[in-house]
Amino acid sequence: MQLFHTGLVALTVAPLALARTFTVTNNCSYTVWPAIFTDPNVGTAVPDHPTGWEAPPRSSVSFMVPDNWASGRIWGRRDCDFDANGNGTCVDGGCNGGLVCDPHNGIGATPASLAEWTLGTNGNPDYYDVSIVDGFNLPIRIDNDKGCHVADCPVDLIPDCPSPLQGPFDSAGNAAGCKTACAAGIDHNQADSANCCTGSHSTPDTCPASGVQYYNYFKDNCPNSYVYAYDEGSGTALWTCDSGLQADYTLTFCP
Repeated sequence: MQLFHTGLVALTVAPLALARTFTVTNNCSYTVWPAIFTDPNVGTAVPDHPTGWEAPPRSSVSFMVPDNWASGRIWGRRDCDFDANGNGTCVDGGCNGGLVCDPHNGIGATPASLAEWTLGTNGNPDYYDVSIVDGFNLPIRIDNDKGCHVADCPVDLIPDCPSPLQGPFDSAGNAAGCKTACAAGIDHNQADSANCCTGSHSTPDTCPASGVQYYNYFKDNCPNSYVYAYDEGSGTALWTCDSGLQADYTLTFCP
């Protein structure tokens, strides 16, 4: 029996858009409120997940992220108080929009430990890093399932944070973050600051790590993280993974 006829119209199935699986795990003993931001000036691809949510201790969520996600970041907020409508504030890491961060300007307030990605397309690698350039509020780690390098800041930097950098403080008066020398305002003229790499210090040559106060405190404790604007020269700040491997990533708070 003839099963196919030359006049039969072939059925076509649109290919599924390529995507990666991202998992965000809260391994802390306290609640964290993760947040996601994608720079709208760079691209329109965004993760398939709300831009903010509550993560109880030992909880985990997974979601899909487009292969062309660019200039994206995930971070954790601490000591938040949101009402039933998602309105409220956090002691650190808070964003415009409340519980669910505004997709256009919902960047987290400093200090905040950031996990950052630009996934590779057209043969470019995935780029990713853990950044404490904007200060520190939570230990974090980026893992992947393809054996590419771990990026992390696994040490809690708050207990030994130098006193000029401590803050903000929770309702009990305990430090909930560790600021950078730039964010702490140690330089009165931040427009021309060695700590901020601005003005006459706005190039890698004029803003070496040796000129940034407290650089060693952050880098010695978190050698696999991005510590200041030009830390790429350390060789242990920005990491890559072959995009052809289609790596899935896991971000862990309190690894």
